[in-house]
Order: sequence, then C-alpha cells, then structure tokens
Amino acid sequence: MDTNCIFCKIANGEIPSKTLYEDERFRVILDLGPATKGHALILPKGHYANLYELPEEVAGETMKLAKKMAAKMTERLKCEGFNLIQNNGDLAGQTVFHFHLHLIPRYQADGQKIGWKPMEVTQEELEEIKNEIVG
Repeated sequence: MDTNCIFCKIANGEIPSKTLYEDERFRVILDLGPATKGHALILPKGHYANLYELPEEVAGETMKLAKKMAAKMTERLKCEGFNLIQNNGDLAGQTVFHFHLHLIPRYQADGQKIGWKPMEVTQEELEEIKNEIVG
C-alpha cells in the first residue's frame, strides 16, 4: 500500500466509498464522476501504478471479477451493453496512478461515445508493425 495514494486508501477502507463488492484482494466502488448510471471501478488493495506493474495473477483475478460484476450489473441495472476501460499513463488518460479497471454499463440513450477514429493502414504496414512487436 502507498500511503500517499487515494485509491489505496479507498481500496483499504480508510476513505468511505459506495462499495459494491469487497474481498481480501479487491474493492469495487461506484465512480464519483460516472460516465453512466452504475459506472464502477475495480481497485486492487495492493498498490500497482499501472498495468505494467500488475502481477499476472492479479491481472487474471481482475478480469474474473470484471466478468462477475458485469453480469450482475447487467442483470440488476438492465443495461444494454458494457465497456471495460483501463488507462496507462498520462497520454492514455490515466489520472490516478493506481491500477484500476472501469466498469461502464451502457444504455441506449446514455449520450456517451467511447471509441477512436480508425486509421488507414496497408498490409505492408501491418506486417512491419507485427515484425516490430514479435521480432
């Protein structure tokens, strides 16, 4: 735990939150600045600044918990879709440097647009990028 990290304090119960789920490794809370009704965050109780620091075991458990929470939230909130969003670094939109996964229920008229403008790319460019990544 990082004593200067607000998400560490929330995850470990030092700061009150609207908790949807808690176990020995995680706390799931409602986001204070939600994109939609039910927008929640999965917070590990251990401090990891981002995905790169997250141990593989914790990453796997995060996705299992996301699946469980998304199913429950879809059933209870009657949402029509779901986004899972996780940002790493300033450029990617990370504002709190404690790994967290956004659970965002989606509704027909929620007014949110989460996406990107697809780039045009050739097969040759894709091949070059593949080779950069896999060697």
